Amino acid sequence: MPTIRPATAADLSGILDIYNHAVLHTTASYDLEPVSLQSRQEWFTARQKAGFPVLVAEGASGEVLGFASYGTFREKPGYNGTVEHSVYIREGQRGAGLGLALMERLIAEARQQGLHVMLGSVDADNAGSIAFHTRLGFRQVAHFHQVGRKFGRWLDMVFMELLLEDEQ
Repeated sequence: MPTIRPATAADLSGILDIYNHAVLHTTASYDLEPVSLQSRQEWFTARQKAGFPVLVAEGASGEVLGFASYGTFREKPGYNGTVEHSVYIREGQRGAGLGLALMERLIAEARQQGLHVMLGSVDADNAGSIAFHTRLGFRQVAHFHQVGRKFGRWLDMVFMELLLEDEQ
């Protein structure tokens, strides 16, 4: 099993490759064009500054096989206990347990930080991702119709929610 560890700046090229493949070939991201290395560096720096983890799954030869992170859900202070996560796995590596390992570690870190809710935004047609989140204890709490457009069609999005702690 690959090593799950905090990402470093040296991992950003691998993270960028995985993300941009998803941008170009899937509806996992509603970005329409590949992002730049500079934008990934800014994203990484912002996550570090905010104290949010960026985790990678590292293969035996040091390659980045997947990554996961969470960040601010909304900017208003009343949302400070809620984060939105993302998890991406390299093409050809999906279904091998990497996503599960990354998410279990990410959820543990969110709990250690005292966060209350983790949200995931999933394309409504991505039954695999919805089932994956459900296995982790997330439940679907919203369905937004035609909120995105990619590959010449309108896309629905669902929110998946995980309560990280009992109501306080």
